[in-house]
Amino acid sequence: MAIDHDSLMTFDIPEVRQSYGAHDVALFGLSVGMGQDPLDLRELAYAGGLTDDRRAMPAMANVLGHPGFWLDDPATGVDAARVLHGEQATVLHADLPPEGEVAAKTRVTGIVDKGAGRGALLYSEKAIRDAATGAPLATCRATTVLRGDGGFGGPAGPVREAHRLPDTAPAHVFDTPTRPEQALLYRWNGDPNPLHLDPRAALGAGFERPILHGLCTFGCAAHALLAVLCDYDASRFGAMEGRFTAVVYPGETLRTEIWTDGSFRTRVVERDTIAIGNGLFRHRGTGWV
Repeated sequence: MAIDHDSLMTFDIPEVRQSYGAHDVALFGLSVGMGQDPLDLRELAYAGGLTDDRRAMPAMANVLGHPGFWLDDPATGVDAARVLHGEQATVLHADLPPEGEVAAKTRVTGIVDKGAGRGALLYSEKAIRDAATGAPLATCRATTVLRGDGGFGGPAGPVREAHRLPDTAPAHVFDTPTRPEQALLYRWNGDPNPLHLDPRAALGAGFERPILHGLCTFGCAAHALLAVLCDYDASRFGAMEGRFTAVVYPGETLRTEIWTDGSFRTRVVERDTIAIGNGLFRHRGTGWV
């Protein structure tokens, strides 16, 4: 079954309501590498270590109100076995409360047909609001690469342009050591894909062992930006975007290189490979492109 452009553009993805609390907030912080320094009170606040200071890490917006793997619905026409997460962007409109209930609605915002044998791009957006007040909390945007679905007669554009990094050396470097079991921990944020857990599934997909969730790598980069550019003050964290360019294996070290203009990239130190490229960060209240 081929993609029908108009049908997929209007595909109804049900609203998700989710309650969360101290356990969920601490789990997310721990799963993206926070709390590794048991004496750093700034990190511990995001990892459930302080009873008098509990904060939600901004990148947690990416897992709140997650609609699940809706692309595996045959009605979408998508070859679900051949999709990849290509890009991610997160915009914070307010601080995420340390506990509460959110309502999230995901919708398709664009589809690009790259042609037969070349796949397609699907752009989606998740709007998160406070379920009690209706106040907007965050907007998460994703680009999904549909490797098996090009040539269905859809529009050839527009294609979003990736942010270009400066030609100069980065001003800051922040290392996040990941743990060998980190994917097993991160999966409890709502992504049980066996590719990240079961070595048999990983081998069948062509990987030597389970790979880290892309959004876990993204969360580690967000930790670096929160630390370096916001001094661990979540109220200053406005928005970030990046392109996934390589897999990460749990246990590898992620080095986020940051420029003064908010540009960043995240490198796998052991293999000298860029895992997140074309990154851009903005402080809250400074606008977003």
